Amino acid sequence: MTQDAETLGTMLARRGFGRRSLLKFAIVMTSSLALPPSLAPVMADNLAKAKRQSVIWLSFQECTGCLETLLRSSAPTIDALIFDFISLDYQEALMASAGAAAELTLRQAVAANQGEYLLAIDGSVPLKDGGVYSLTGGRSNVSMLEEFAVGAKAILAIGTCAAYGGIPKAHPNPTGAVGVEDVISGKPIVNIPGCPPVPEVLSGVLVYFVSFGRLPDLDDRKRPLAYFGTTIHDQCYRRPFYDQGKFAKSFDDEGARQGWCLFELGCKGPTTHNACASLKWNNGTSFPIESGHGCIGCSEPDFWDQGGFYTSLAGGSAAGWRNAGIAAAVGLAGGAAAALSARSKSSRPPEDKP
Repeated sequence: MTQDAETLGTMLARRGFGRRSLLKFAIVMTSSLALPPSLAPVMADNLAKAKRQSVIWLSFQECTGCLETLLRSSAPTIDALIFDFISLDYQEALMASAGAAAELTLRQAVAANQGEYLLAIDGSVPLKDGGVYSLTGGRSNVSMLEEFAVGAKAILAIGTCAAYGGIPKAHPNPTGAVGVEDVISGKPIVNIPGCPPVPEVLSGVLVYFVSFGRLPDLDDRKRPLAYFGTTIHDQCYRRPFYDQGKFAKSFDDEGARQGWCLFELGCKGPTTHNACASLKWNNGTSFPIESGHGCIGCSEPDFWDQGGFYTSLAGGSAAGWRNAGIAAAVGLAGGAAAALSARSKSSRPPEDKP
């Protein structure tokens, strides 16, 4: 629990992992994070000198899907991440202790790593009626968030619920659910949205933080640029069919069987920023569009209230989609330019910041 003086390099060397293995790992991670290849040796050296990062994970108004996604990370795997790079000092669903023993573990971890731990949050924060709709040990989520955010070096809002309020915030929002940044200010916060988020995005952010001591470059919604700088539409393998005007009209027609674009079946890829199409899921096996279903836009704010999942962006009437059809009709040229700019920015070497 207390941060060990032993560096990651020394610890990994004892387990038979030399610099070559660490460099191979750094090459994979710099590529994932859209960093220049020249930074791989720098990342490897930084990781070798670093100590395991304390992470305190609190689950609020959620479904456990975000934790499940971490357990399926393949780069690095969950066992390598927890046992080699971070010290997951508190996570209710994964730890052996419960009740008073778990509470003691939490307090000890916070005291031992004051000002240095990463605070990971999954689930929205209910505010209505004093936050009584989600409690841990009789305490409201909001009171726990406010207390433990104070000693955190940075906060990870994991999943759309923690980032923006997610499904619990959907109309009529009976619990008054909000995202982490609606409660906390004055702390570095990174939003890693998705329902659930792509596991390699979460592990990539953690490895970056361990390597460079800060969060990666973020967009205007505090999402990592390397993973959210482009839309799913711009990375989609079905994009050429969109450009050719070839659209599936139903999920079982000839166009669908030929892999044509799912835009007219409600795909929200043109307005959704995420890395699903590039990183994919289940060790890079597939993602929803590749499996034959349109993107539902789950990594965007208020996605649940933005019209039907099977209503085309061009024909939707909800406020969030009114301009989307126009953008799609012109091929999202502006989106492509923004994507190029985002990738360029995310490829800059990390800067030293006070």
